[in-house]
Amino acid sequence: MSESGASPAKIKKLDPTEQVHETREYDPETQKALEEIDACQNEIDQLNEKASEEILKVEQKYNKLRKPNFEKRSQIIQRIPNFWVTAFVNHPQISAILEEEEEECLHYLTKLDVEEFDDIKSGYRIKFYFDENPYFENEVLTKEFHLGSTGDPASQSTEIKWKSGHNLVERFRQRMQQGEKGGTGRKRPLELRSFFSWFSDHGDPSADEIAEVIKDDMWPNPLQYFLVPDIEVENGEGDDDEDELDDEEVDDNVVVVEEEIEEVDEEGVEEEEEEEVQGEEDGEADE
Repeated sequence: MSESGASPAKIKKLDPTEQVHETREYDPETQKALEEIDACQNEIDQLNEKASEEILKVEQKYNKLRKPNFEKRSQIIQRIPNFWVTAFVNHPQISAILEEEEEECLHYLTKLDVEEFDDIKSGYRIKFYFDENPYFENEVLTKEFHLGSTGDPASQSTEIKWKSGHNLVERFRQRMQQGEKGGTGRKRPLELRSFFSWFSDHGDPSADEIAEVIKDDMWPNPLQYFLVPDIEVENGEGDDDEDELDDEEVDDNVVVVEEEIEEVDEEGVEEEEEEEVQGEEDGEADE
């Protein structure tokens, strides 16, 4: 649209009462002002688009710069037993969908990786690396998010090759059909899903909160969730107990002080009474 003016249809959209007053007209001065505002808005939109393109280039640049650090971190993490399952269990949103059996399965998870496509806007993939385990044959499970042929968000994931009798998704479905809640005692979302059922679900990729949590929260800094219990202790967990102990000590001291004061008062009264008696005896002796 040119800066010289705006179409009547465009201006009408600015009117919140358009549906009621479709034939509403503005005085020439207001009409001119609206056209100038529309032209300014077009310029702002063009700058926003340019900013988005430049921000995207910066993100792509720093994704490449961060990659060696992520790889180094992954190598170090593999030296810590049960790192990823501990971080998952400590994360409030991930643990909310984590079944007890799934938690056992995730003890075999050795590495997590998030790869953003070169064109960041087009998508990313999450890769889970597993040691040999009694649940499935796969060594790597991948869930990918991308733009579909229609331009809408889409997702796909590795087909899990479950070992006989260990299909955790099927077990979860059976429990749900029987009215069970998983037996973990954890709070569960309204849609009642588990970790591996999330992995295999592609119903609404644009609203996949778990994937976003893993990509934007867990992956950038998993250490904060691995250390959750230790951090809570360092930040004062158990202070209430210490406060109670301090209160008890203070109360005991107060009682002791009060008892000492009472003893002092009683001694003072006794001394005064003895002095009065001695004074009376001395007076009688003088007489």
